[in-house]
Amino acid sequence: MMQKIIEYLDELFPNPHCELKYNKDYELLLAVMMSAQTTDKRVNMVTDKLFKKYNSLEKLSNADINDIIDIIRPIGTFNKKASNIISIASSLLNEKGGIVPNDRKYLESLAGVGRKTTNVVLSNLYNVPCIAVDTHVARVSKRLKIANDKDDVLVIEKKLTKFFPKDKLCRLHHQLVLFGRYYCKAQNPLCENCKLKNICKYKKGKD
Repeated sequence: MMQKIIEYLDELFPNPHCELKYNKDYELLLAVMMSAQTTDKRVNMVTDKLFKKYNSLEKLSNADINDIIDIIRPIGTFNKKASNIISIASSLLNEKGGIVPNDRKYLESLAGVGRKTTNVVLSNLYNVPCIAVDTHVARVSKRLKIANDKDDVLVIEKKLTKFFPKDKLCRLHHQLVLFGRYYCKAQNPLCENCKLKNICKYKKGKD
């Protein structure tokens, strides 16, 4: 079952990557933080403008919060996220010399940064073998019976980490997100031609 899932995801997504756009390590961190409860596409729209206007941590840390709010307004919860942006920029400058470190404990101490955001950052920047469980990953994991319906995100993460080979976790993280986003969707999933439909709880429930 595990090998079948890996082979199919490799077939669908031979070159998986994060769909958030960034050029610097801190841009990824800020973009992932902002992606909570919104889409990557919407985040990319606002970060394109934000990172062009404020093209350094120094400028972000000294930015007028109201200007940042105006720029990121389309992504929702913009007041809190604007405050987080300034706080994170200041923390990285003052405590880490402007570098996003390979340090889970430190990253999770930053404003608005939790385990999911940290996993995305560590996986993408440092190839740390971990999976960030968002709504897409959670849905796919439950439908493929890797996790149970009542499992929370931490339990799902532990089960995925145990189920799949450690050296494939970074790649699988992207693949599971993309599979859930474009194929195994919450509404109207593309089940008909899916090569995993025989092991999928959702598909069997529809038969």
